[in-house]
Amino acid sequence: MPMKKRTWLVCFGAVLLMSAVPAMSVAQTRASSQSTAKKKTATSSKSKSKRTPKPKSQMAPTADRVREIQSALQQKGAYQGDPTGKWDDATVTAMKTFQDKSGLSPTGKIDALTLEKLGLGSETAGKGAPVPATSTIGPPPRSSQ
Repeated sequence: MPMKKRTWLVCFGAVLLMSAVPAMSVAQTRASSQSTAKKKTATSSKSKSKRTPKPKSQMAPTADRVREIQSALQQKGAYQGDPTGKWDDATVTAMKTFQDKSGLSPTGKIDALTLEKLGLGSETAGKGAPVPATSTIGPPPRSSQ
């Protein structure tokens, strides 16, 4: 049974949302657990909560990154004026215009596919994990002596 468009969009949105949450590295996890252990021994045992710290949410783009996006939108003819480095109404409107012309959902928000179409993202954005290449090297040739 084929997926309906709305169901597909919900699933795609969930995948995008999950890919936006940064994974904690092993070093961060160890450092976090060590600092938590130190805090537990330093404080009295009033609280026995075993909460794990929330991973940091996605950070807002820097002013330099916003200028880079505005310049790319300007080159594509969607943004008018000089890049300011501020994510303002003119930038959102330009982003929506570009997304609409590019066949993307015109949200006005930064996403991986939009950045890719602007030439600022990764070519692997929105795709699965890389597949290891198969070896084309065969066994060494036999000598005919």
